Amino acid sequence: MGYGYEGGRSGGVHLIIPRCNILVRLQVIRPFDPWRSPLCTCPRKYSLHPYTGCSHFCLYCYATSYIGRRPSQPKKEFLRRLSRDLRRIKPELVIELSTSSDPYPPIERWMLLTRKTLEMLASMRFKILITSKSDLVKRDSDLLLRTPSAVMITITTLDNRLSRRLEPGAPPPEKRLEALRELSKKGVPVGARIDPVIPGLNDDPYMLEKLVGKIRDNGGRHIVTSTYKARPDNLSRMTQAFPELGSYWYRLYVKEGKRLHGYLYLREELRKQLLKPIIKASLSLGLTIATCREGLGPNYFRAPSCDGTHLIRYHPANTENRGEIK
Repeated sequence: MGYGYEGGRSGGVHLIIPRCNILVRLQVIRPFDPWRSPLCTCPRKYSLHPYTGCSHFCLYCYATSYIGRRPSQPKKEFLRRLSRDLRRIKPELVIELSTSSDPYPPIERWMLLTRKTLEMLASMRFKILITSKSDLVKRDSDLLLRTPSAVMITITTLDNRLSRRLEPGAPPPEKRLEALRELSKKGVPVGARIDPVIPGLNDDPYMLEKLVGKIRDNGGRHIVTSTYKARPDNLSRMTQAFPELGSYWYRLYVKEGKRLHGYLYLREELRKQLLKPIIKASLSLGLTIATCREGLGPNYFRAPSCDGTHLIRYHPANTENRGEIK
């Protein structure tokens, strides 16, 4: 039986069950399709955000155009609403934490909202994909080992100074690599996002190849990468922080680029040029590699999934067909 979804008037989402005349309203879990973009290659999954806002304050953040730019705050009555939703969703689909508001902001250290969320998901054996910039995720390895799961950590550069400017609220790159290493040693499958690659900032081919090697050396099995895609709010922040690159980015994105599905993209040949070192290094080291919302063809997508959900098949608790994760 197939399922469909439609938006609810009060901000929820209705799960439509065919032939049953039933509309089940979801309150905090969402089917993942925020951009409705034909370039999105993510498998069917759910997204879940215990927090709203994001205290990492990444300059290039795409989500600020619709969630705003504010510190992370817990969603009201989140655990109660989550408990209700978990009884109404398809258990075979992966639940991703999180696609816009990082599930491990600094306040998670004492608030434990994401940990309590994982306790609920693990007790019901839901498949979990964690996407974060924080090394705090390693704290919850005990829960991640209880249910099929994988972790993708975003690392955009090995340069600490550049990282502090681009991602002022996030842990430094070495802490993120340490988290990959510790999770991998404990048996949690891990990968990384090198995303976004920004012309003039973190696009040096040698450094990108070095970053791929560091990810592999610390247990990473998969990489997903993408070029920076400009929107008015994030381009303004980037230009204010790096004024020496403002005219360069204006030419590349506004004058020479192309508007696709609400974003300003670099021209295709330049995107291929920027991503090629990552593709080449990943394949040479035996990693799976994919691009995110690029549409560059099969040579730039050499993985069963873009987002890392296929890593779940390697989890010690996965008892399903190890060749396929829905």
